[in-house]
Amino acid sequence: MIKLEKKEIAVSLRGITKKFGKVVANNDVNLDVYKGEILSLLGENGSGKTTLMNMLSGIYFPDEGQIIVNGKEAVIKSPRDAFELGIGMVHQHFKLIDVFTATQNIILGLDGKLNIKGAKKEIQRICDKYGFDINLDKKIYDMSVSEKQTVEIVKVLYRGANILVLDEPTAVLTPQETEKLFKVMRNMKSDGKSIIIITHKLHEVEAISDRVAVLRQGEYIDDMITSETNAQEMTDMMVGHAVTLNIDRPEPKNSNKRIEVKNLTVLDEEGVTKLKDVSFEVNSGEVLGIAGISGCGQKELLKAIAGLEKVESGSITYIHKDGRTEELLGLKPRQISELGVKLSFVPEDRLGMGLVGNMNLADNMMLRSYRKGKSRFFTDKKTPRTLAENIVEKLQVVTPSIDTPVRKLSGGNVQKILVGREIASGPKVLMTAYAVRGLDINSSYTIYDLINKQKEKGTAVIFVGEDLDVLIELCDRILVLCDGEVSGIVEGRNADKNELGMMMTSNHNTSKGGVTV
Repeated sequence: MIKLEKKEIAVSLRGITKKFGKVVANNDVNLDVYKGEILSLLGENGSGKTTLMNMLSGIYFPDEGQIIVNGKEAVIKSPRDAFELGIGMVHQHFKLIDVFTATQNIILGLDGKLNIKGAKKEIQRICDKYGFDINLDKKIYDMSVSEKQTVEIVKVLYRGANILVLDEPTAVLTPQETEKLFKVMRNMKSDGKSIIIITHKLHEVEAISDRVAVLRQGEYIDDMITSETNAQEMTDMMVGHAVTLNIDRPEPKNSNKRIEVKNLTVLDEEGVTKLKDVSFEVNSGEVLGIAGISGCGQKELLKAIAGLEKVESGSITYIHKDGRTEELLGLKPRQISELGVKLSFVPEDRLGMGLVGNMNLADNMMLRSYRKGKSRFFTDKKTPRTLAENIVEKLQVVTPSIDTPVRKLSGGNVQKILVGREIASGPKVLMTAYAVRGLDINSSYTIYDLINKQKEKGTAVIFVGEDLDVLIELCDRILVLCDGEVSGIVEGRNADKNELGMMMTSNHNTSKGGVTV
């Protein structure tokens, strides 16, 4: 294990083991975290990263081993115990009350009589010290994703955290927002804070961390000084063998218009405009990327095309190979499928919309095929089981068996099942929302390869992604949404990440339907 000179150890994990039934999540893990450093924790899905950090933050309790904080052995049985030891974790899914202000959320749950005025003054001092930019009187429901994340980080700092765990903190941030976060993290590091960051974005690991620790299949492998390694070496260590870090982008062939969206406007249940006058087309044999900050209308756009969202005005037309057209608006999702128009939708909420948590892998496969049985009274269970077995093998899903309920699997493995099922349905139009969210590098490249194979088959692919580097490498064209409007459409090969980030936050629209760069 590398020892950084003149660095005190903030946290020391010794022989940490955690099992869930027969599954060993962590096995005899030894790891040190130093004061005043940023440590990246890397590993494939199911490698035990989140489980290990959940034990440090009091969500789980280790079966074996010791946690030593500031030189003393600690017993952490709850998040409150962790806070008392100066440890705080910021989860990827925020735990905030929408109708409360930032200040109210930050002090929520603390003991004693609340002095909101005094608390607000102290919170503002913390914000000024580290460079946070937040309106403490603003309600959570009015905030952007980056503002909500700021509230979560300030919340743990206000509770006295000197050791912070950040789980996928840049997943839904623009490049500009990511750089602001990194500046704050560097300020916290300079103040002696210890920061552990879980991320799959290796270019960000190289940009922000001092040291990298790698877990593989629940075991500690090694740690490296970031400046002395590179993305290829880190990936090879995570996977255990050499991995090619190149996204192939085959040229579109025999490309014809497959979906045409004109002047699409969508309102939510409260009458708020989610999409306004959106127009674009997607062609067979191409990947059209959709870029935008969270909540800018990506989800509503895909749901509208799939027949799952009520549309206020506009049209969505499917064009058959022979040139015939079908208007999709007004049709139910099942009717769209019965017309031979297969729109496969990988939603943001894996267990909320895509899969049933209490059902096993095989039964979740059957959700796409139960109407295809030869009898109206009996379903075909053999085919879904075979499909489940193929997906587990091909995508290396970590599961005790295909009879395991999907809610018991890690988020990344759930995502593999969902994406694999959708691609296996042989769609003519494949729509994916955050297809690689929560996936490790190796699994992500497997998904990119599957998407490109669909493209080569002539499938029209609509790819909503969070990582602009991936969008630029994978997509033929990128449509940028800002506040529900088309800010522009750019060629993937000529796209600039920072320009895309600007388009995501300020509408560049100069004509109806956006501009093409």
